[in-house]
Amino acid sequence: MSLALFPEYPFLAFLVAAVFWGLYRAVRRRAVLLAASLWLFYGCYEYGMKFRLLCSGECNIRVDLLLIYPALLAVSLVGVAGAFAGLRNRSTDGK
Repeated sequence: MSLALFPEYPFLAFLVAAVFWGLYRAVRRRAVLLAASLWLFYGCYEYGMKFRLLCSGECNIRVDLLLIYPALLAVSLVGVAGAFAGLRNRSTDGK
């Protein structure tokens, strides 16, 4: 999935946040909660940009995404790693 979909369809960021929230509920790792929170914040931010609440004039040139996308990607990778570690610990604790 291309990250370029998010400015056009901001609700997708809320879906990603919901997945991370579900993972957080399962493993209770802060990294996963951070990922869910940042995706939720990003979804709100994108809706603000889409409805031109956070930008004045030209919202089509999005230099801000050059910083946001790598940060979201990094936090998401850390969140996924934390979720896998938590799930692995849960499975070994249950044996």
